[in-house]
Amino acid sequence: MADALLSASLQVLFYRLASAELINFIRAQKLSHELLTNFKRKLLVVHKALNDAEMKQFSDPLVKDWLVQVKDVVYHAEDLLDEIATDALRSQIEAADSQDSGTHQVWNWKKVSAWVKAPFASQSMESRVKGLISLLENIAQEKVELGLKEGEGEKLSPRSPSTSLVDESFVYGRNEIKEEMVKWLLSDKENATGNNIDVISIMGMGGSGKTTLAQLLYNHDRVKQHFHLKAWVCVSTEFFLIEEVTKSFLKEIGSETKSDDTLNLLQLKLKESVGNKKFLLVLDDVWDMKSLDWDGLRIPLLAAAEGSKIVVTSRSETAAKIMRAIRSHHLGTLSPEDSWSLFTKLAFPNGDSSAYPQLETIGREIVDKCQGLPLAVKALGSLLDSKADKREWEDILNSKTWHSQTDHEILPSFRLSYQHLSPPVKRCFAYCSIFAKDHEFDKKKLILLWMAEGLLHAGQRDERMEEVGESCFNELVAKSFFQKSITKESCFVIHDLIHDLAQHISGEFCVQLEQYKVQKITEMTRHFRYSNSDDDRMVVFQKFEAVGEAKHLRTFLDEKKYPYFGFYTLSKRVLQNILPKFKSLRVLSLCAYKITEVPDSIHNLTQLCYLDSWISPQHRFKDYLNQYVVYAICKQ
Repeated sequence: MADALLSASLQVLFYRLASAELINFIRAQKLSHELLTNFKRKLLVVHKALNDAEMKQFSDPLVKDWLVQVKDVVYHAEDLLDEIATDALRSQIEAADSQDSGTHQVWNWKKVSAWVKAPFASQSMESRVKGLISLLENIAQEKVELGLKEGEGEKLSPRSPSTSLVDESFVYGRNEIKEEMVKWLLSDKENATGNNIDVISIMGMGGSGKTTLAQLLYNHDRVKQHFHLKAWVCVSTEFFLIEEVTKSFLKEIGSETKSDDTLNLLQLKLKESVGNKKFLLVLDDVWDMKSLDWDGLRIPLLAAAEGSKIVVTSRSETAAKIMRAIRSHHLGTLSPEDSWSLFTKLAFPNGDSSAYPQLETIGREIVDKCQGLPLAVKALGSLLDSKADKREWEDILNSKTWHSQTDHEILPSFRLSYQHLSPPVKRCFAYCSIFAKDHEFDKKKLILLWMAEGLLHAGQRDERMEEVGESCFNELVAKSFFQKSITKESCFVIHDLIHDLAQHISGEFCVQLEQYKVQKITEMTRHFRYSNSDDDRMVVFQKFEAVGEAKHLRTFLDEKKYPYFGFYTLSKRVLQNILPKFKSLRVLSLCAYKITEVPDSIHNLTQLCYLDSWISPQHRFKDYLNQYVVYAICKQ
């Protein structure tokens, strides 16, 4: 996962290092282009070993530390390029000032120039690049010592192939949706596409029970009697392989195939086998599908009898859209009651918790942490089976999910989902670890945060950053990383276990303050989030002071909304002594605090692109802010 995140960051970094704008600026400033070329070569050497390191980090803590070092260098390189971009903008502003004689226009540009007034020293840039090259050389040497190999390395294995068999005694809370979908399967008049085949999709996050629901449908007595032919095909590969799917379908319905059969022969056999017969086909665990793949499977099946059905399970909406599903069901989580019933059946002898009152109390807390995800409930229930020691149950309750003994069951499920995200979306998702669990976030605000952090890039296409952000957000929704909030219709939430995944990816680069307890903060910390409370007037300075070690901080985020009774006044010590130190700050959220006086040292925050705070309308900072928004848009 670190590899996937780093690869996404490095792709953007390589693109920026090769950009015409950077090269032209280097030439104009008479800087060493060879130095940046050498830096890029060093990055490439490290990049080649990321795949191997990603797989080994879970068994070797030294490899994990190595990946953290690489990420830290990438952050420093991004900061450097952002500072160069700022200086390039300053040069453009000065050129515009000298050419434009219009008084009003010059005044506007001078206001913007006030924020980027300090020229970027070429000597500073060259010395910093040399420092990064030295770090990369050490990292490359450690790569050899750790035995990391270049190339593809190991890949995360897909989950084990599913079958149509199911133990219904371990299924809870799906009766209503099961009966509804059975009716759809048994209906021969549902078709709205004009073809003989109806497609029904079951979508949801990993571990939500999609396969189990499909198994229940497949084995239902009335469904068995309704269809002439039935086939269960577990796709479960990165790409939808039409030849393999067709062969599996033929084998399931008793039609023989040969190893040297061409796709044409396979399709002819399939058309003949299903001719004038009503079939049910389950395509389980479809990850990726293209229109041509669907046509390749669909066309031979048109010879089937009316009322034929295909049930597809997927973590993404893409397959359902391509297959033009007439019915799509987003599978939600289990209710607390159903989750507890499933847990007790697995964790307690004979499924009876009444004889273990102490364990029952702990068990209910464990189940609450699973947030209705069947996979997590099953994994933890099975783990605690036949264990009557209270301390063992407390260890599971207090451990972080991703570092517990259930890694082999829960973590790979979400790692697979993460691997199938596009590279830019991986970075955007990892950033979401800054939110607290159960935090309800607004789509537009999150996209603005992504923009301010420089996570969105249009690439070769002429797109607005908001459009790029919307595309990333929609992908995370479509693949079940984000879910609609139940309490606020316009907001979204992240399941706790998905949030754990984001934190696992971000590691020590993202730190949170919870109930005045701050996680370990180091120079590597880049993102900091806290929640204000009623007695913040007394502790706000300590909060800011606590992150003083994070010299390269990019995010200082206040998560709570404005208090009902008004704003707090921000301490002068924060504005004068702490904030100006964070020269790499991109996001500053002080939404519960009122700023009545802004020191001149605020100009040090030349990378700031997102400010959320109440500023006195009478204060001159309002003029700076209006012009600074122009600068931020130009930079993005």
